[in-house]
Amino acid sequence: MDSLGWRDESVRKEERMTAGGGIYALHQLYYDPNIENKNLAQKWLMQAQVSPQAWQFCWSLLSPDKVPEIQYFGASALHTKISRYWSDIPTDQYESLKTQLFSQIACFSTGSKMVLTRLCVALASLALNTMPEAWPGAVAEMVRVFQEEGGGVDGRARCLALLELLTVLPEEFQTSRLPQYRKGQVRGALGREWGSVCPLLQQLLRQTDSPGAVKARVLRCLSSWVLLDVPLNESEDLVHDCFSALPDPELFDTAVEAVVNAISQPDSQRYVNTLLKLVPQVLALQEQLREAVQNGDMETCHGICRIAVTLGENHSRTLLEQVDHWQSFLALVNMIMFCTGIPGHYPVNETTSSLTLTFWYTLQDEIMSFESDKQAVYLQVYRPVYFQLVDVLLHKAQFPTDQEYASWSSDEKEQFRIYRVDISDTLMYVYEMLGAELLSNLYDKLGRLLTNAEQPTSWQHTEALLYGFQSIAETIDVNYSDVIPGLIGLIPRISINNVQLADTVMFTIGALAEWLADHPVMLSSVLPLVLQALGNPDLSVSSVSTLKKICRECKYDLPPYATNIVAVSQEVLIKQIHKTSQCMWLMQALGFLLSALPVEDILRNLHSLITPYIQQLEKLADETPNPSNKLAIIHILGLLSNLFTTLDISKQDDESADGSAPPVKTAPPPPGPNPVVVVLQQVFALIQTVLSKWLNDSQVVEAVCAIFEKSVKTLLHDFAPMVSQLSEMLGQMYSTIPQASALDLTRQMVHIFASQTDHFPPIKALFELVTSVTLSIFQQGPRDHPDIVDSFMQLQAQVCFWFLISFTLGVLSLKFPEAPTVKSTCLFFTELLPHCSDVPPLARVVQEDGKLLMQAVLEGIGGGASRCLMDQFAEVLFSLNKHCFSLLAMWLKEALQPPGFPSSRVTTIQKDTFSHQILRERVNKRRVKEIVKEFTLLCRGLHGTEYAADY
Repeated sequence: MDSLGWRDESVRKEERMTAGGGIYALHQLYYDPNIENKNLAQKWLMQAQVSPQAWQFCWSLLSPDKVPEIQYFGASALHTKISRYWSDIPTDQYESLKTQLFSQIACFSTGSKMVLTRLCVALASLALNTMPEAWPGAVAEMVRVFQEEGGGVDGRARCLALLELLTVLPEEFQTSRLPQYRKGQVRGALGREWGSVCPLLQQLLRQTDSPGAVKARVLRCLSSWVLLDVPLNESEDLVHDCFSALPDPELFDTAVEAVVNAISQPDSQRYVNTLLKLVPQVLALQEQLREAVQNGDMETCHGICRIAVTLGENHSRTLLEQVDHWQSFLALVNMIMFCTGIPGHYPVNETTSSLTLTFWYTLQDEIMSFESDKQAVYLQVYRPVYFQLVDVLLHKAQFPTDQEYASWSSDEKEQFRIYRVDISDTLMYVYEMLGAELLSNLYDKLGRLLTNAEQPTSWQHTEALLYGFQSIAETIDVNYSDVIPGLIGLIPRISINNVQLADTVMFTIGALAEWLADHPVMLSSVLPLVLQALGNPDLSVSSVSTLKKICRECKYDLPPYATNIVAVSQEVLIKQIHKTSQCMWLMQALGFLLSALPVEDILRNLHSLITPYIQQLEKLADETPNPSNKLAIIHILGLLSNLFTTLDISKQDDESADGSAPPVKTAPPPPGPNPVVVVLQQVFALIQTVLSKWLNDSQVVEAVCAIFEKSVKTLLHDFAPMVSQLSEMLGQMYSTIPQASALDLTRQMVHIFASQTDHFPPIKALFELVTSVTLSIFQQGPRDHPDIVDSFMQLQAQVCFWFLISFTLGVLSLKFPEAPTVKSTCLFFTELLPHCSDVPPLARVVQEDGKLLMQAVLEGIGGGASRCLMDQFAEVLFSLNKHCFSLLAMWLKEALQPPGFPSSRVTTIQKDTFSHQILRERVNKRRVKEIVKEFTLLCRGLHGTEYAADY
């Protein structure tokens, strides 16, 4: 490669971009085992494709004596130049370029398929750039050129080449970089060209002597064109021909794709008569479908199902409204029902049934959207259908035999699990139509199943019915259902001898936790089952999550069971039956449980529950730090923090059981110290000892901070006795080794206690300390600590007017590469700037340093920051404009004056326009965001490209 001057920058680039260089580079790319040479070759080839010399060497690379890989690169280079650098081509060369491309396509019609396709794509791109003005009737000319005899190319090859060209033309349009206004023009021009394409496709598809390869290409071509919203009535005959092609195995897949694409176009619902003609054609496929099922032909089943579902799903309302044809649509619905209940287990024996589930949502939505009179008529017809659907879905949700299930791969089991979740969602949705009668229906079936001693039943059948109950009860309020007491009574009668069945029993009980809270007398029927399941590691997730739900919803009815629940939980925790995440859930469950007990009982149970862990932690604190005891320490700290997340003795709304937001207090706690505070004070010295050895380990520090952060969130002002000593400890921690988790805990403390006179001094001292330490970090090099900067700016946003030095830190943070840090910093400034008018020291800082802030924002907009941050930068500009208008006007004028800032791609006029637009918008924030997005595209050279269209 050195001989070509790859690394010799003294060799001029123009001399390197030659056909010989391309051939050598391609050889290196495909055949050189050296990865460095491959990378260099690829880089050179990418540069060569976009170089001016590509126009010369690409034709040389297409010569017949070159191998297909080299020819392919030449064709790709042509396409790149035409599609991306069209403006480089003089208008007087359009015709010669077109002629050359036609000639090359003719040559390659009997050559390499991949090269032919790239040449067709290149000609398609040329057509899109020239139609309709410079090349009117482009498609008609393509058809004429390839239908003419000559060039020594046989008719079949010319026909296939033409079909390839016609196929890639709409595809190239879909991915083209045309400006939006041009796209509309070209789409219209292509629509008018359908008149030249349709007769050709019909002729080729109906000729008895047309080879299979030609018919397959015709079907692909049709698929491509209908995506341009060709009116369904204009492609009706071709779609009919597609149905005729379905019995041919070689054409089946492409015919299915063509039909599906044609009838799924949004505009097709306008053509009611055409749709009505399609229904019997789809129904006529039922015989082929049944044969495919009998023969185990999954591909054919899948294809026919796709056609039926696409017609039903896209046109349910249109077909429902044709009341004179209600029987044919009902027949289509029943055909889809057959596909839903297709024999075999998903995904091992069949993969078709999952395609149908969204159809049932759509049909139900359309029925329920009619006016009440019409709706009643449709419900009379379709309620029985939906009851049948429930039976079919529950049958499909059944597990296979134990032996068969054991033979499934882990991937198949996971797909089946997801499939069952989809069925569960469908059942929940169907309940909206069928109501309480659905639950009664399920209960009657389960009752007959469990009480019929004469007829043995499989556990799979029982599990599926319970799964139906669980699906509905998880999301629907079943508190007023009269069958739930009977269901609770039936559960203990279930012979549980299988893990899957036991799991579903647990999840069903968990789904009924709210109902149990209203009917606590039934707790005694199900709680023993849950506690027994806790000891089974195979039921870890289901049993622990169910106990947590019961303890959360029914905690005020659980004191009689508390001793037993705590004892069983302690036993499984000591035996380490469950994984870490389930242990954390279990501690949350115990927190809910203990919250409802008298304070003395809470303290006694806490002592019993956590003493073993405290003793273990004391032992670990004395050991030399190593990876093994680190995991044990984090585990114990996690158990404590999850316990304290939910342990709250005040009456409250428990909407944030996971601690994601502070609960709402509705009654004061009992007098005396909070049990959590008592425990924290007892273990505080031990936690400090742990920290002294692990202070440089962010995970341990994070686990320590989590204990206090979750306690603060849960207890709120009840945490007050700990404020002083925790503030002191946090200050010591952060001074020694600054970590983001300490800042996050500080933010919680500031949020809750800064407004209280008694606690203001330690909170203020802590805030000033962490600010001082963070400032020193900035002076040493803040880019090494983006997490600290992120957390610090969130803290500053909360108390932005306390310490004005944070302004300078914020300006530096705006230039960080980490998007979350920049977002937090922008939030800080949008919170800070409104205080300019009422905080004189802040006004002085803004007056002195505000220009630096604006320059940093412009630098990010100009290309120095990710485009995903433009909304945040726009909000800072909007805030500056709103609160510092006169200053901003002056700053913008000065900052945008230097050439090349914020980007060399924008002109002085464009910068002036941007400045005037920003200063004009002091009310409409959305408009400022649009202005910033437009300007950043100009700065990045992306305005008018496909990237801009997606932005």
